[in-house]
Amino acid sequence: MVILRKRVADLTELALNRFLARVRRAVGLKGTVNVLVTSSAEMKLLNRRFRGKDTPTDVLSFPAESDGPKQFAGEIAISAEIAAQNARSLGHTPVEEVKILVLHGVLHLRGYDHECDNGEMARREELMRVKLRLPSGLIGRSDLSRASTAEASKRGRRKAQK
Repeated sequence: MVILRKRVADLTELALNRFLARVRRAVGLKGTVNVLVTSSAEMKLLNRRFRGKDTPTDVLSFPAESDGPKQFAGEIAISAEIAAQNARSLGHTPVEEVKILVLHGVLHLRGYDHECDNGEMARREELMRVKLRLPSGLIGRSDLSRASTAEASKRGRRKAQK
């Protein structure tokens, strides 16, 4: 089930439901997934409540309880505002960004965790991104951002040494 509490230009619940079904099949996730597209203010509340971080975030995943019904995989919450900002800065559409965030969230529901899996989730996200014809994935662009920051830092040190 998809709930668009905060509107994203050119995105419908039906289209996102269809994409979600494709992603679930592609990654082998059994069970239904609920997706909430909401405001950054609500994402901040959810992030504070469930992760102890008092800041908005782009996507949160909530896997189903292990003793819960097997036909339910979990829930994903997405900030429409952060998705739109990221899309602008990365040169793709807000709809594509929401889809990237759905893919990322579904991979978390499937059990992947990029914070501790030695790049396994990043590799899987990249494969799925290509298969689903999406722009650069969430983890990949974080790696690129860190790499470009490190390169800029090196250039700055080289200039300072001259």
